[in-house]
Amino acid sequence: MRIPGVEVRSVVPLGEGLDNVAYEVNGEIIVRVSKAGLRREEVELLVAVGQVSPLPVPVPLHVDYEAGVLAYRKLPGRPLLGGSVADPGRVGGQLGEFLSVLHAAPIPAPRDDHPLTDWLEEAQELYGEVAGHLPPAVRPRVEEFLAARPPAEPQDAALCHNDLGAEHILTEGGTVTGIIDWSDAARTDPARDLALVLRDLGPRVLERTLAHYQGTADAERIVFYARCSLLEDLAYGLGADRRYLEAGLAHLEWVF
Repeated sequence: MRIPGVEVRSVVPLGEGLDNVAYEVNGEIIVRVSKAGLRREEVELLVAVGQVSPLPVPVPLHVDYEAGVLAYRKLPGRPLLGGSVADPGRVGGQLGEFLSVLHAAPIPAPRDDHPLTDWLEEAQELYGEVAGHLPPAVRPRVEEFLAARPPAEPQDAALCHNDLGAEHILTEGGTVTGIIDWSDAARTDPARDLALVLRDLGPRVLERTLAHYQGTADAERIVFYARCSLLEDLAYGLGADRRYLEAGLAHLEWVF
């Protein structure tokens, strides 16, 4: 692995997701290798978001579009996936202020307008894969949700992180220290970002997030996206990363 101007002394694999593989170089640089190729628009978006965001985001240090490589200085903190929120008020307040700025930012990004009927159909398919792993007491609630009509389609779109799960929120000492992995960022329904706050961090953090949030988001769609994306995480956890399965099972009660 080569990074211009950097003597590589150590490379440690950090993990692999659906879209990327990540490494830590010299304990201070994160290198993300995109499986589908790195888009120039994504790098430009990171630079633009970094100029307005009240929370740290990755600032490109080295970019190789041909190899799909993006390198940036490591942000402090650890991902919240599998962890607990020691101070819901503090974390929720920071996320609310961050999302207020992000969702109002006039920064170009691809559109992501998948209809809610598509979300529901995919959730129905995924349920077939995960149903046997759910507690029997929860299954009727999930099945009732899957049999109901989706909410009304969103009328407005905003710049969203679009994958604001706990694994992409860094914290240290009860404070959010960074938001990482912007490969899915798009102009879409702002309820999607808020839904993942509910799914992964729970109703108390969402309540404090909304108390500091200056945008408009539909409560029904927040719950809808949270439930669909939880089923997606459970299926992913069965096939790739058990941490997502464990987290999803732990969050079933507050999402459903």
